[in-house]
Amino acid sequence: MAPPDTRSQLLDAAERLFAEHGFRGASVRAITELAGANLAAIGYHFGSKAELLAAVVRRVVEPINIAQAAGLDRLLARTPDPPVAELVEAFAGPLFDAMLAGDEGGARTSRLIMRIFGDPAEEMRAWTGSAEATVRDRYLAAFGHALPGLSAGELWFRIRGILAVAAVDRVDVYNGPAPDCPSSGEPARRWAITFLAAAMSAPPTSSPGP
Repeated sequence: MAPPDTRSQLLDAAERLFAEHGFRGASVRAITELAGANLAAIGYHFGSKAELLAAVVRRVVEPINIAQAAGLDRLLARTPDPPVAELVEAFAGPLFDAMLAGDEGGARTSRLIMRIFGDPAEEMRAWTGSAEATVRDRYLAAFGHALPGLSAGELWFRIRGILAVAAVDRVDVYNGPAPDCPSSGEPARRWAITFLAAAMSAPPTSSPGP
């Protein structure tokens, strides 16, 4: 097997350090040292640290997006009105597939997704492109059709909750599985989808009174 090239080594090193330390905490020097590359390598291969982050996140997220889109395609080919539980499974299932709890790579993916939500650096929210927007908008439309009582804002809040719950669960299980709690496989997946489907299907939040 051929050794990894410099670009791949930079992506691997950056994924680890961005997940552990965030955008600002992962320095160019630390990334290049971990990758065994010189300081100019990031500029040569990616143009900037921000573009390196975008490449790292897309490498992680693209397979998830592809699987989510395929799952939605299968549902809509069967019925124009998929139930909420099946939409949740099509959306959340690929997250659990990509974030295997007993695997360091899966835990790193989970930590990176959590960083995207929690890192204050604008670069963590500026990496998305048309592919990610297309998947997001398709699921917003499908969930909106299945849950017409929810406002657009509350609907998107709940979808973000699916991402957050899946990532936190996978990191927590990797760090130290709870007794009698399956860390991977079908039981954990079914528990999560049952819980998330119930959360998505909850009645709309009432507006506070005067």
